[in-house]
Amino acid sequence: MQDRPREQWGTRAGFLLAAIGSAIGLGNIWRFPYVAYDGGGGAFLVPYLVALLTAGIPLLILEYTIGHKYRGAPPTAFLRMSKAAQPLGWWQVGVSFVIAVYYAVIVAWAVRFAGFSINKQWGNDPDSFFFNDFLQVADEPGAPTSYVSGVAWPLIAVWVITLGVLLLGVRKGIERANRIFIPLLVVLFLVLVVRALTLPGAVDGLNALFTPDWSEITNGSVWVAAYGQIFFSLSIGFGIMITYTSYLRRKADLTGSALVAGFSNSSFEILAGIGVFATLGFMAGAAGVPVGELATDGIGLAFVAFPEIISNMPAGALFGVLFFGSLAIAGFTSLISIVQVVVGAVQDRTGIGRVPAVLGAGGVTALVSIALFPTNEGMYILDVVDRFINQYGIALAGLVVVIAVSWIMRKLPVLQRHANQTSAVPLGGWWRIMLGLITPIVLGWMMWDSLRTELSANYEDYPTSLLISAGWAVALGVIVFAVIMSVLPWKHGGRETQPTEAGEEAKN
Repeated sequence: MQDRPREQWGTRAGFLLAAIGSAIGLGNIWRFPYVAYDGGGGAFLVPYLVALLTAGIPLLILEYTIGHKYRGAPPTAFLRMSKAAQPLGWWQVGVSFVIAVYYAVIVAWAVRFAGFSINKQWGNDPDSFFFNDFLQVADEPGAPTSYVSGVAWPLIAVWVITLGVLLLGVRKGIERANRIFIPLLVVLFLVLVVRALTLPGAVDGLNALFTPDWSEITNGSVWVAAYGQIFFSLSIGFGIMITYTSYLRRKADLTGSALVAGFSNSSFEILAGIGVFATLGFMAGAAGVPVGELATDGIGLAFVAFPEIISNMPAGALFGVLFFGSLAIAGFTSLISIVQVVVGAVQDRTGIGRVPAVLGAGGVTALVSIALFPTNEGMYILDVVDRFINQYGIALAGLVVVIAVSWIMRKLPVLQRHANQTSAVPLGGWWRIMLGLITPIVLGWMMWDSLRTELSANYEDYPTSLLISAGWAVALGVIVFAVIMSVLPWKHGGRETQPTEAGEEAKN
């Protein structure tokens, strides 16, 4: 079977906007501000910057180079690198599938809450509204007994838009969508931040966030948190950047693009921190409590704390639409990139066109999401799956990939030469040292620390049965999936490298 011409980005700017859109997601807005505050405020920026330069940027460049050199989604790219490495690619596809099925649900929540903000529908008790009225969460984990239509229909809409963008292709769909979404996200969030900074008490919130506690610099857990934030916020380990860079033209500035995407992501995180803590400062002043008592992250910050703040601020409805609109757009751009990993892998390994791949692979992902999460048990399942797939899917897969590429296959010199052929910023020996030594040590320590915590007590005191079925089974299941998919007799997408790279492979 003859390969059809591979899709390409229309412009470098289009690719960069898509890469930035993938990196900027829910975690930038609801995770970074609290992690920074908890890690020493202004002092946290030191380990955060070190983590960005020693792990984040080097890992981004690695994924960019793998995708660009081997011209495929993760399974094909790793297969062309080494036949034994194909499971690494399918592992990343499995991780992306799992994340997509629940990530879309949170985007749907944000869409609904943007509407709820107009008339502050949560009333005087946002906590009860979110968990009891909106999600209709069961009193305790168990088997789903009811379907929540108020979550289902916005989730269906999220999937229709996502699959619609993907059906249009890389250039007409993903690139065009990000050309609209990313500028819109920046404008909305800048307006939100400016509004937050004009609130009474905003300065107290910023002081709480940025006043440095230098004693935390010597705390090992703060450094682990900094590396973890960088790793999870840059879309590393999903296979997204391998997939996206496979659509770049042959002459592409890989290192320059990684630097732009990495620093853009971090800049948005700091902007999010300013907006979130300026708002928390206002609420703390109104309630007469320290900012630290209100500081939280994740779902609690977005769907409980912020609705309460919105109810108590002037022009709160507008602020709520801006906040939840920004959350939804950031989630959309990331969701599109995650599902594209699954779609791209199916296209590469089967040779089918984009439309059947999106309707098939993307459709299955959507159906699992719609069937499982808009239930009265969906919140419990989401929480456990998110915990385990992040810790023992993304992070563990990233660790294994780095070790396999740098220590076992010894491909770093080859990849470095490839990146340097077209990049404006040449890679030196520091890149190989970071990936071959620093990054494996840090990720290995993160794995050990997380596993030790996991085995000492049940996460959130959930029943062991739930942790096994929705946690360990999912984390281990994607590994089994990777092995099975690698041994299937695919009729398309063989190991051979592209003709223009044959000479380079021979030399190396």
